[in-house]
Amino acid sequence: MPSGDENAVPPAGTGLPPKRFTVCREDDPVPPALAGAVAALGNFDGVHRGHRTLIATAREEAGSRPAAVLTFEPHPRAFFAPDQPMFRLTGPRAKEIVFARLGLDGLIVRRFDARLAGTGARDFVEGWLRDELGLSGVVIGHDFHFGRGREGSPGILAELCAEAGLSCRIVPAVSAEPGDAPISSSAIRAALAAGDVARANDLLGYRWFVLAPVRHGDKRGRTLGYPTANLALDACGLAHGIYAVRVRLADGSLHDGVASYGRRPTFDDGAPLLEVHLFDFKGDLYGQEVAVELLAYLRGEERFSSAEALIAQMDVDSARARAAIQTDRVPSMLG
Repeated sequence: MPSGDENAVPPAGTGLPPKRFTVCREDDPVPPALAGAVAALGNFDGVHRGHRTLIATAREEAGSRPAAVLTFEPHPRAFFAPDQPMFRLTGPRAKEIVFARLGLDGLIVRRFDARLAGTGARDFVEGWLRDELGLSGVVIGHDFHFGRGREGSPGILAELCAEAGLSCRIVPAVSAEPGDAPISSSAIRAALAAGDVARANDLLGYRWFVLAPVRHGDKRGRTLGYPTANLALDACGLAHGIYAVRVRLADGSLHDGVASYGRRPTFDDGAPLLEVHLFDFKGDLYGQEVAVELLAYLRGEERFSSAEALIAQMDVDSARARAAIQTDRVPSMLG
């Protein structure tokens, strides 16, 4: 059986009724709820608007059969180049949150290891997709490659699926506007690295968010009148600066706030942290896993001559964040 995450999650923003969402992780056998599924295949970093076209196609192709996503952990790039840090837009838990809201029946996560990397194209289709996972069909993007040495192209996958009795749909590139370059995870990373939250969220189709536990800090924010929840983000390429944010706590409650991501140049120039101040909130968040979504970039990180000057700027930042939150209409995946 799967490792246990079966939750009826309202698929926010899809107009679809709530579904039972099944997560099958790594070496777990595919459960009966996902037997014979049509699966969208890929890494899905960001689960952006292009990825969601694949998912919508999988739902359409599935009909009365289960519709699922098949993805891989670790990301293949991390497997082949473990010493090169990668700015991932969505980690495994964040992906589950997004997938659960897109009208799917479930998610199949498989370990990307030497065995899978060395599988030939035909064995990938017949031995793995059909026989091991029991899929009845797949949906892929126009640039999907697979198998040993990436020997399998979309055309080869379509031919092998036909021979194996599986359906195969190939989805063309998706652009934000006619004539634009295809939407890609790389373009979203570049937008976030430039502080262009509006562009990143437009390409995603929802507010980009991070998920991490709250850790202990130096508690300096309390002395400044701005207590913060501190989150360490792995290999995060987000521009250093100040952001308007909305936060979902472990109890499901949502809170508006303002956040700083960076090295705190006024004080210590330490390792980058996301420091989040929740408006009108009192409570102990240490150890909780919280989700923080970005609504707007307010300014870059600065060094101030005194704590008083910093506090005055934080007052301005908070007012700007409240205003940005009030006017933001980008969909949320957090409820």
